[in-house]
Amino acid sequence: MFEQEIEMEQRQSSVVPLLLIVAMILAIVGVAGYYLMENRKVLASADAAKLVAAELKKAGPSTIHFQAGIVTASVQERPHDPNYRLLEKAGMLTIGKDQDYGRRTPIVLTAAGRKMFEGLPGVSRTKEDKEKSETYLVPIAERVLVGTPQVTMNGIGRATVEFTWEWQPNQVGEFFEASGPLVKSFNTWDRATLIDKYGAKFYHGQPTKATMSFAREGTEWHAVSE
Repeated sequence: MFEQEIEMEQRQSSVVPLLLIVAMILAIVGVAGYYLMENRKVLASADAAKLVAAELKKAGPSTIHFQAGIVTASVQERPHDPNYRLLEKAGMLTIGKDQDYGRRTPIVLTAAGRKMFEGLPGVSRTKEDKEKSETYLVPIAERVLVGTPQVTMNGIGRATVEFTWEWQPNQVGEFFEASGPLVKSFNTWDRATLIDKYGAKFYHGQPTKATMSFAREGTEWHAVSE
């Protein structure tokens, strides 16, 4: 009987290491399986396109602003600057004669201008309390994705997306196209002012290449800073 007890103890002592080995193997297989499954969760090009498009929209459009009514000249608002004169050339407004020794200028929307700005999506109008004028904020172009993004996975749940975007101007944006006839009708100084201060750009220029990084949290991808 004593010999049987010794034999059972020997069997038990040999089973414990075996169980530990099996547990270690299962753990290794489980971890390997986890990493294998995670590595398969790549960011698809179609999903990357949606993410990039959303980020471009989030960046906001290119905008212009101007006032209509009796406009008081200031550092911020100059009724005789080229942005007002460009809109006048485009038939959107008229610049009246200065009043109060040049301090105030009547700016009147034309019928075409009123129709344009009322029908354009995203236009906001703000009444100025102390002045008989309204400030218009007008989106003139938005960034849009061009082609299919290229996705590079940088590890589990991280991806770098290379893509190309271009400007898509609306009707007012076409007036502010830097290579267009309206902008080119101004002298060099005024053209530079339109580009530097008043929203004119080469909206029909070459598309821009860019890169964004994305990370996954659970099942959702979101943009991250490098």
